[in-house]
Amino acid sequence: MIPIEKMDIGTEPSDFDFARTGQGGAAKWAVVGDSSATVGRVLEQSSTDQTDYRFPLAIYKPFSAKDVEVVLRFKAVAGRVDQAGGIVVRLVDANNYYVARANALEDNVRFYRMVKGRREQLAGVNVKVSGNEWHTLGLRAEGDRFTITFDGHAPFTATDRTISDSGKVALWTKADSVTRFDKIEINKLP
Repeated sequence: MIPIEKMDIGTEPSDFDFARTGQGGAAKWAVVGDSSATVGRVLEQSSTDQTDYRFPLAIYKPFSAKDVEVVLRFKAVAGRVDQAGGIVVRLVDANNYYVARANALEDNVRFYRMVKGRREQLAGVNVKVSGNEWHTLGLRAEGDRFTITFDGHAPFTATDRTISDSGKVALWTKADSVTRFDKIEINKLP
């Protein structure tokens, strides 16, 4: 569990590096107070740069794995172009990784691979993703099999062998999504 409760409000989250896939300005990641969160504070991306092909990343430095399960709560707070939150696994760099994301403007959950900065959808499902409400998103990577969970259900799985080595875990948003992340749990699989 990432110890958000030990982080200072108003600062960049500790133990994270920041990057961006695509174009546009830099992201703004900070620890902010939220009374509806598990521990009263969350990690938030608050930049409202409307560049469409812009994917801010908050990369968790202390952890790297190939087979991993990440489960978190996210809340899409605002955004005109997008309202999305996601989980990245096997991050090699800002242009090469897998991401599971949910989008409140599109009402869907998708799984992509990002290779050389080019995003390709591997699987997805249409499902209600309410804005400004907490949702649970999970991504389990085991070998070439990926299981995506949303609000306690496993709506789909996918298989892919493109990125088969260990990599970092990251938080992900798109365009002008103001998104909050809470209760981030990372488990290395045997």
